[in-house]
Amino acid sequence: MNHQRLAQQIEQGKVHQKMTNSDTIQPERDYKQKTAWVYLLNLIFYFIPLWFMRDDVLRISVSLLLLIPFVYSYYWAFKSASAKAIYPIGLMLLTASVAAPFTSGAISLFSFAAFFIGFFYSLRTAVFCFFILSGWLWTLDFLIGFEAYYFPLYGMLIMFVVGLLGVIEHNSERVRRQQRQSSDEIASLATALERERIARDLHDIMGHNLSSIALKAQLAEKLVETGNLPLAQQHLSQLADIARESLSQIRQTVSDYKHKGLTDTLQQLTGLLREQSIEVHLKGTLPKMPALHESQLGLMFTELVNNTIKHGNATECVWQFAHEDEQLSISFSDNASTKEIIEGNGLKGIRERVELLSGEFNYTTEEGYRFIISLPLSAQQIAQNKDVVE
Repeated sequence: MNHQRLAQQIEQGKVHQKMTNSDTIQPERDYKQKTAWVYLLNLIFYFIPLWFMRDDVLRISVSLLLLIPFVYSYYWAFKSASAKAIYPIGLMLLTASVAAPFTSGAISLFSFAAFFIGFFYSLRTAVFCFFILSGWLWTLDFLIGFEAYYFPLYGMLIMFVVGLLGVIEHNSERVRRQQRQSSDEIASLATALERERIARDLHDIMGHNLSSIALKAQLAEKLVETGNLPLAQQHLSQLADIARESLSQIRQTVSDYKHKGLTDTLQQLTGLLREQSIEVHLKGTLPKMPALHESQLGLMFTELVNNTIKHGNATECVWQFAHEDEQLSISFSDNASTKEIIEGNGLKGIRERVELLSGEFNYTTEEGYRFIISLPLSAQQIAQNKDVVE
């Protein structure tokens, strides 16, 4: 392989890596934004002081109204990149500072800002900001006149702990990003190696045959020129045989590339589930089947696994294979919380593929999702089994 071709493969690998990173990070980011409200439960510490001053309607009203800009800045911070995080954090701190004269629960608002500071910025910057905010808490305490210095002391402690959690979460996110990058680099390298293998196989298959075809053609041409037509016809016949043999070998090679095998597909999908922290169990044996059955089942399995990863919250999955009386039964179940199934293109596609194989497709939603594929198999097809390896 020349340098130009290798450079093209490396560049394609980089593009694939960027696309994969983007496809992986975006769902995680969307999920975090959807579950962001959970952390707002910590605002209970904001409401506790309001209970003890429930007779002061003005202070309670202002304190509750200030939650509007705070919640807005909170979700804004969740959606922000590091370069622009200063704006929602600034609004959050401004809201907390305005709320401080009305309620000591403003400490909890400062803690939210401390978390985002620890998450978005470097440790040195975060520590510097914590010192500045600590000084600001003492200043507010002096201006407002809280008793016994509990406002700055508790505020500093809470900001430090919650800010440390933000730093830890930032480091965890960086580690996950590096792991995704390493996985993408491995996949890109595997793709480049597979291309090299295909090129090498085609060269090994066709190199000798094409040389023989060229040699036979040149020899036949010279024999025709010398008038030795019977011998020329013999070489042309051999040339046609070589060409047919080459075409057959190419078709066989391409067919092998297209058909990866159902067991390999199942093992790959099992690994994908386990990467998502989903425990997988495989029970029974998977029979040897015609290429059409294996290719269609591979597509069905892929659709079921993708649905589990995208739409479910499963922590455990079970594959179960059984064949009896020339009937193959495949069950895929998980322990996700269920809701009514509305068949989309994915499930309709599975049903169509099963009908193509003269089988049946059913599912239940009792104690998790369970999808059942039943296919008829002849005795010859199930005579030889191959085990499913976890």
